[in-house]
Amino acid sequence: MNRYIRLYHTIKYLQPIQFYYRFFYFFKMNFRKYAAIDYKKVKGSKSFTIKLESSIKHYTCYQNNEFTFLNRTKAFRGTIDWNFSEYGRLWTYNLTYFDFLHQKSITKKEGLILMHDFIDQSATLNDALEPFPISLRGINWVKFLANQNIIDSRINDSLFAQYHILLENLEYHLLGNHLLENGFSLLFGAYYFQDERFYTTAKKILSAELKEQILSDGAHFELSPMYHQTMLFRILDCINLVKNNSWKTDELLALLESKASVMLGWLETITYANGSIPLLNDSTNGIAPTSHDLFAYALLQGIYSTKLPLQVSGYRKIVKDHYECIIDVGNIGPDYIPGHAHSDTFNFELHIDEKAIIVDTGLSTYETNIQRTSERSTAAHNTVVIDRKEQSEVWGGFRVAKRAKVIRLIENHDSIEATHDGYLKIGALHTRKFSFDTHKITIEDMIKGKKLHQCIAYLHCHPDVTVTINDNAIQINNAKLTCFNHNSLALNTYNYAPEFNTLIPSTVIEIMFNETLKMEISL
Repeated sequence: MNRYIRLYHTIKYLQPIQFYYRFFYFFKMNFRKYAAIDYKKVKGSKSFTIKLESSIKHYTCYQNNEFTFLNRTKAFRGTIDWNFSEYGRLWTYNLTYFDFLHQKSITKKEGLILMHDFIDQSATLNDALEPFPISLRGINWVKFLANQNIIDSRINDSLFAQYHILLENLEYHLLGNHLLENGFSLLFGAYYFQDERFYTTAKKILSAELKEQILSDGAHFELSPMYHQTMLFRILDCINLVKNNSWKTDELLALLESKASVMLGWLETITYANGSIPLLNDSTNGIAPTSHDLFAYALLQGIYSTKLPLQVSGYRKIVKDHYECIIDVGNIGPDYIPGHAHSDTFNFELHIDEKAIIVDTGLSTYETNIQRTSERSTAAHNTVVIDRKEQSEVWGGFRVAKRAKVIRLIENHDSIEATHDGYLKIGALHTRKFSFDTHKITIEDMIKGKKLHQCIAYLHCHPDVTVTINDNAIQINNAKLTCFNHNSLALNTYNYAPEFNTLIPSTVIEIMFNETLKMEISL
């Protein structure tokens, strides 16, 4: 019964279009098993010359039939197994994205060999012909062919056929960044083949989804700084495409440029002074282009940032002379697509003198396993767990059932106070107040309920931080944490996950209390 209740609280937020397409693809029975590419239908597909300015180069992940993705390496002898699945589906996806076509070291000859090898195995491809890999691969193939001045009828036939598979399997059942990636890719396919159907669909998706997914403060609505970087990169590539080619009028250009400008402003705000991003929600390093690279690329495309106050994204950033603090006082993300959300209401990160001190646990896997569940849990974030319950019910890798809502928010010049209802199911409300002085941060937690609750406040320290405990005070590098009204303090070990498949033992501070807790971090 509990399983059905959880499922109800998960699917009740879905939009009607998601229900429709889930049933549509289920009965169509080709969502996971695509037919081999039928070249007879697309023989003689014609491409057109497109011009592109230099884009962001990809990091080196391929050399001599050896591929490294997600910090896992596989060397293939002879032909490449494009269905290789021993490292999980995300690794297979990365293999078939063909991002490596844009690393500095790859040659035109190597790229063509890899593309033709992929086409040779088209009749046996599995995950590679799902709409998401097709979308990313389509952009990468078009960019490579354009930059290398390649006209190859066999590649064109394959690419045109893949775009038809994408067109018939658009990810309306998922929405979010998946559908947006479909739209970006179809725009590239439209210009490359001068195909009206591709263009009409791309324009429809981009016009609707960019307005929906880019919030009024410039954030991508899934609230992951990493995905924000990726979506901004795609928009900048689309601007590059539309500005440098005259097949269509610039009817999409104004929309693309306006969204890029506010996204750029949000990224400038959320990026730390040392160039890193907070690892909030599903964010990790080594996947998206860096903020520095995106700032440079935007400048090349003539895009300048429009900085707006952080509001609807729920994030706030406080900057003082010696520290930067990013806090989360918002809801977990769009209700109908919370797959990349964590149970992390009132989470925060802290940098002192441009060094990470208090950090989010991060992200090491997308596999549906204990590690994934742990990294999405409340206890993996710098917030409060009450009676060992979750604020938001994360489950199944990319699912959320009941979720915390911020029901009260008061903001002043140097303080922020908010209340969420994620623990209302056990009769409790959690209020947290942040106060910011030049050399001190005060965090006050207040638990209101009809009974006495057992609470733990967690503070996850960066691996480079030295932590020592002495009575009511904890030394964290050069900062001092003093606690009031607590029951006990403890230092334990957790696994910091700054990249996929990377776990670094680090220190987590656990502070036990009942109704109220006050923490002072003095610099």
